[in-house]
Amino acid sequence: MIKEPIFKEKTLDDKIRDLINMDEYVANENANKDEKVFNTKRDLLAGVAARDYALRHILPKEFADAHNQGIIHFHDLDYSPFFSMYNCMLIDFKGMLENGFSIGNADVEQPKSIKTATALVAQIVANVSSNIYGGTSFNRADEVLEPYAKTSFRKYLETAKEWFSDPAEQERYAYSMTEKEIYDSMQSLEYEINTLFSSNGQTPFFTLNFGLGESWFAREIQKAILKVRIIGLGRDHKTAVFPKLVFTIKRGLNLNESDPNYDIKKLALECATKRMYPDILNYDRIVEVTGDFKAPMGCRSFLPSYQEDGQYITDGRNNMGVVTLNIPRIAIETCDDQTGFWNLFEKRLDLVCRALLFRIHTLDRVEAKNAPILYQYGATGKRLQADQPVMDIFKNGRATVSMGYIGLYEAATVFYGPDWEHNPAAKKFTLDIVKRFKAVADEWHKKTGYAFSVYATPSESLTDRFCRLDKQHFGSIEDITDKDYYTNSFHYDVRKKINPFEKIDFEKDYEPYTGGGFIHYCEFPSLVNNPEGLETVWDYTYDRVGYFGTNTPIDKCYECGYEGEFESTAAGFKCPSCGNHNPETTSCIRRLCGYLGSVIQRKPIKGRLKEINSREKQQS
Repeated sequence: MIKEPIFKEKTLDDKIRDLINMDEYVANENANKDEKVFNTKRDLLAGVAARDYALRHILPKEFADAHNQGIIHFHDLDYSPFFSMYNCMLIDFKGMLENGFSIGNADVEQPKSIKTATALVAQIVANVSSNIYGGTSFNRADEVLEPYAKTSFRKYLETAKEWFSDPAEQERYAYSMTEKEIYDSMQSLEYEINTLFSSNGQTPFFTLNFGLGESWFAREIQKAILKVRIIGLGRDHKTAVFPKLVFTIKRGLNLNESDPNYDIKKLALECATKRMYPDILNYDRIVEVTGDFKAPMGCRSFLPSYQEDGQYITDGRNNMGVVTLNIPRIAIETCDDQTGFWNLFEKRLDLVCRALLFRIHTLDRVEAKNAPILYQYGATGKRLQADQPVMDIFKNGRATVSMGYIGLYEAATVFYGPDWEHNPAAKKFTLDIVKRFKAVADEWHKKTGYAFSVYATPSESLTDRFCRLDKQHFGSIEDITDKDYYTNSFHYDVRKKINPFEKIDFEKDYEPYTGGGFIHYCEFPSLVNNPEGLETVWDYTYDRVGYFGTNTPIDKCYECGYEGEFESTAAGFKCPSCGNHNPETTSCIRRLCGYLGSVIQRKPIKGRLKEINSREKQQS
C-alpha cells in the first residue's frame, strides 16, 4: 500500500495514487469495468489524467468549480472534453450491413447469411464502442436481420433441391436448417459480446431491441434471442448481463392472448423470471412520449422524433452528453423558502444548459477521419469524406444533449417530510420541477437548434457522489444525506413497502416531461413459478409507462447449489447457505441503474450498494 499524504486539494499524483491503491471511488465508479485487469487499469489511468486536465485546463472555471463542488455533474470527464467524443447511439446496422463498411484493413460487403451478419454486428459493436463513451443499441434487430435469415433459407432450399424431389421435403429441410442457423447465430452473438473488450476496458455496453417482426424468420430470431439467454453462459449457465435485452410489446401483435406473437411474449416472460432481462418497451406509450417508436440508446436515453425528407429517422442518431443537476442540494440550501428554491433552481438550470452548450461545441473540431467507423462508414447513418467536419449531423434535433436530474424524493423531503408521496402539494412540487426542466429544454432547443432533452440520470455512482459531498458540507440529515445515496430521478423511495401497481401509478406522471431518458422497475420476490403474476404487472404498465424492468432474485451458488436471493451486507453479497462469495463460483445479479451488473465480480460503489440493500419488494 502506498502511503497517501494529506492534501486539501488532490493533485494528479494523489489521484494516481488512489488508483494504485484501488480506492473505490476510482476503481468501482463503473461496475461494468473489471479494475483488476491490465486493459481496464490502463483506461482508468488515462481517465484520471484526462479528467484532471479537463477540470484544470479545458472546462471554463465556472463549470469546473460547480462540478467539483457537487452543484452539477459534468458526466464522463474521463473521456470528454479531453477527447471530442460523444455519449450513446443507435447504430445504423441496417445501412452498414446493406451498403458495406471498413474496419481496419478489411472492406466488408453485404453479408450472405444470418451467421455472417451477426458476426459483423459484433465487430461493429466493438469498433463503435471504442470510439464513443456511452452505450450502443441495435434498434429492431429482428427486422434488420430478417433479410439475412431469408438469404440463408434460399441457400438451404437450393441445397435441398439436390437431395429431395418433393418440394414439401425441400422446404422442411430449408426451414429446419435455417432455424438452426438462426439459433447458432444468436448464440454466437451473445458469446462474442461477452468475450469482447472495447478499448475503454469493458464489455461493450450493448442493447438488443426486438419484438416487432411478424414473419417466420423474424419470429425465429426473437425466439432464439430469448432461448439463448434462458440457457445462460458457459458450463455453469451463468446469467449474461450483456447484451441488455429489450423486448417490444405492441397491442395487436403480442400483448394479448389472441395476438399472433403472444407465444413469444410468454417466452419473454419466462426469460425475465429466470434472467431478469428482457426489459420491455410498450410501443404505444413510447410513441406517445417520444413522438415515434425507437429503442433506448444504452440503458435509458431516448431520442425525440426527427424527420429528413418527410421520413422518420431513428438509426444513426446519438446523444452528445449529459450534465446533471443536484436538486437535493438546492432544497437543502433553501430549506425554509420555496421561493428561494425556485430562484436558485432557475440559476442552476441555466448553468446546466450553458455547460451542455460548451459540451456540444467540443465536437466542433472533429473531422470524419477521427472516427471513421462513425462518420465515414455509416454507424451514424452518414458517410462523410475524411477531412469533412461532422457538426452538421448533430444539428436540427438529429442528436440530443441531456439535462440530467437526481433526487426528487430528497428534495421534496426537505420541504414536506419523508412520507410525502401521498401529499398532493409535494407531488405537484416534484412535477413542477420536471415540467420546468422540459420547458427550459424546449427553449434552448429553439434558441440553439440543438435538441436539449430531459434525462432521468442513471446515477450508478452519482447517487453516491452528490450525497457524499452534501453530507460533508451540510452534515447528516435524516432521510436525505444519512442514507449515503440519493434516489434516482423520479423513483419512489426504495425503502417503502408498496405494491407494483402503486409504484407504477406514482411514477407514470413524470414520464411525459422526461422523454430524453427514463425507466421504471419493480422489485419482486422469485417469479420463476409465477410468470402469470409478472404478466399481470407487464400488462398493467402498457398504457401507463413506456419502459419497464423486472428485478427478481436469480442468484446461484455453484459450490452448494443454492438458488434464490443472496444475503446482502455492507461488505457485499454472499450465499446465505454456505457463505460463498467467490466470483468464480457464484452468479449474483442486481440492477445497478438501467442495466444489470454482476455485483460480486465487480462491486458497486458504496452509495449504490446501500441503495440496493435498502430496496423493498413490491408485492400485491
